[in-house]
Amino acid sequence: MRILEQKALPHRVNFYDCDEFTDAVTIAEMLGQDPEQTFKTLMCVGKSGAYYAFVMQGTAEMDLKKAAAAAGEKSIQLLPVKEIQAVTGYIRGGCTAIGMKKDYPVFLDETAELYDEIIVSGGRLGTQIFLTPDAFLQATNGKTADLQE
Repeated sequence: MRILEQKALPHRVNFYDCDEFTDAVTIAEMLGQDPEQTFKTLMCVGKSGAYYAFVMQGTAEMDLKKAAAAAGEKSIQLLPVKEIQAVTGYIRGGCTAIGMKKDYPVFLDETAELYDEIIVSGGRLGTQIFLTPDAFLQATNGKTADLQE
């Protein structure tokens, strides 16, 4: 949120009760939000050993071949859950592409452009950020890509 404020990017924050990992769709349904407007962050590692953040609808499955192509990698795989915190600084369920330990390349699924506002994790369990896809891309220096199966 500090990054969004420093860059003067418009956003809203929502806090809710959550003590453990819950997927994006379940959270959206619990809060009466559109699950397709709620985006999850999937951390991956490429064949080269480089890390990438892929942000996509909570209801969607990622196509690893499309993700690899977007990142310019021969292949890509999901980062094991036990490595998420060490790589990103965030715990599973609170991972966001905004403000990670390092500036990893970020790819936002092109379906985000269908919405005036998307919902992403706020960096900890029980926190959401509402912002435009453009503000998200500015905050993360991200690019859009076709990532879905």
